[in-house]
This record gives sequence, structure tokens and C-alpha cells, in this order.
Amino acid sequence: MKTHTLLTVQEATALINAGKVMALAGDEALLRQLPKGNWIAGTIPYFIADEGGVESRDRLYASELTQVGAADVEIKTYTLDTIKNIAADGPDNGYTIVILPARSAIHTEYANHGRDYEGMFIKPIVGWIAGVHLDDLNRAAPKVVDGSAGAVLAAEAVAMHVTLPADKMAVIHILNLFRQDPDADVITFAETGFSASACLVNGTPAVLAEYLAAKRIDLKLPLVADYNGAQINTSFQGVDPDGRTVHFYAPVFPGIEYRQAAPVGDYVSELGALADGAHGGVQFSCNCILNYLYGELQGRKTGDLYGPATFGEVAYQLLNQTLVYLDVRSVS
Repeated sequence: MKTHTLLTVQEATALINAGKVMALAGDEALLRQLPKGNWIAGTIPYFIADEGGVESRDRLYASELTQVGAADVEIKTYTLDTIKNIAADGPDNGYTIVILPARSAIHTEYANHGRDYEGMFIKPIVGWIAGVHLDDLNRAAPKVVDGSAGAVLAAEAVAMHVTLPADKMAVIHILNLFRQDPDADVITFAETGFSASACLVNGTPAVLAEYLAAKRIDLKLPLVADYNGAQINTSFQGVDPDGRTVHFYAPVFPGIEYRQAAPVGDYVSELGALADGAHGGVQFSCNCILNYLYGELQGRKTGDLYGPATFGEVAYQLLNQTLVYLDVRSVS
């Protein structure tokens, strides 16, 4: 089989029983039918596959990890108290794939504090935020699955630590359409959080929701921060009906200068240009559900990188509106 593809439950079961090491994504009802084995998973019904963007509740997306076997893998479940150890637990040479359930306390903890965990940004950590069908947002809870134990979890995170041979190394890549608009106002915040009311705009106190309305800001364009040259998005989730509180898909942080993203041209062609090309030995990739929606990706391809369309991406820290992938290459 291809190492990155959509599968039926029966096909996934056969691979698990054959000892394959996999990261899976799909509807909760499908994941509950799988046998125990060397796999982890999260709930989501949106994928970027061979045929382009696809919504499916009867197939699973499988990323089979090549060049690794059962002896090279450790699957661990993390609680709110232990998630801080995830980087320290990672192999000295290898990588970690982590999946966290959206809107859970552990999702918030990782988003707010993950960048300060011991060993973070030293050992490669990649992954995603599990979600649900958008029609089920208020009816179903996102879940993750520890396939080694057959445990379906709503409040914990699951991780797969993968050890690589000495002649291989893992590299994480972040593909981001967005850059700060140099002409946009500078917005700063006094507190960390997934929502904000008060802010400073060019140093002047303001109510963020009122500012966005007055400026007619396009909420499809995220706030972007420049982290020493890395452009990191914070996407808008929406504004409360009272018109005073703005909610985000990732936290804003004090001491960071944000500007709205500059407009992009054709969403699909520009995202495809970023995603196309020689990527080496791709082990894992995911795209953002916002790219899927705003780019109208159903039935359309974005280069040659495939995977779940998620409620958030992890490349060390939590990201939004990006495409993330991890490849394994030979040490030269």
C-alpha cells in the first residue's frame, strides 16, 4: 500500500495485525472498531488525499511510518500533570507525534505553556489537534486513541515517540501562506489566552472587537507574529454576540507584536506551490481545517502533501492555518 492513504476499517485492521506502525485519523465510530497495535489516532472526518480534499465518515486516513518497527516505538498517554514531560521523554535521535483533543484542558495547557517545556525546540515534536465534524461541534467531543491499549480518550493526549537509527534524522517543516502586512497596525496583549477584549493598537488602549469592526478586518486573515523570522499565525474563531470579546484558535501572548496577515492571491494555487516539490521521506503531514474551508479544498489538491485537515497543527508549539510535515533524511 501507499504509506499515506485513505483506508477502510478492514484494510486498517489488516495493517495493524501485520504489525505496521501508524498514525491514524477518522471518525470515532471507525477508530473504536480497530484492534490493539502500534498506532495512535485522533478524531476528524476531513482529509487531504490523492483525490484532493475529502470529507468522509467511512474511511480512515493512515500515515504508515516507514523505516521504523515496533522496537523503535513507545506510545504514551499524557495527562494535564504529565504533558510537560513530552519533550524530555522523546528519543535523543528521532521524533514525537502528538495528538491532543480540541477544547480540552490539556489542549489549553499545551497551547499556553508548551513552548516552555523542558527540551522543547530541541527534540522534534509534530502532531495535531483532534476535532469533529463541523455539524457536531456542540454534540460530540473530540477524542484521541492509544492504539496500544485500545483506549479512547477525551481529556488526555497521546504521543508516539519514534527512535531513528544513527544515520537518520528528523526535520519538521512549517508551510505558511501568511506574512505580516507591514502596513497593518501593531496589536499587543497584556495576558495569555484564547480570547481577548482589551488590547493595545499601536500603543493605544482599545477594545479588540470594536477595532476589528471599525477597520472591517477580514477574519479569514490571521494575526501574525514574527518569532525571530518565523511567521506564526493566530487565527480568529469569532466574536461574541456582545461585540466585546474575540476568540482565537490559538492563544495570544504578552510581549509579542501582532499584525494582521497580508492578503493572499489564489488560496489553492499559492498553497499548492508551497506544498509541491521534493519533500524527502515524509512520515507525517497535516493541514488546517481553516485552510480546507477558506481555500475550498474539497476535491482540490494542495501539492503532494496529504493528511488530516485538523483543528490545529503542532510543530513544537500549537499553530493555526499552516501545513506541517515531518520528513526523515540521511545524515550526510
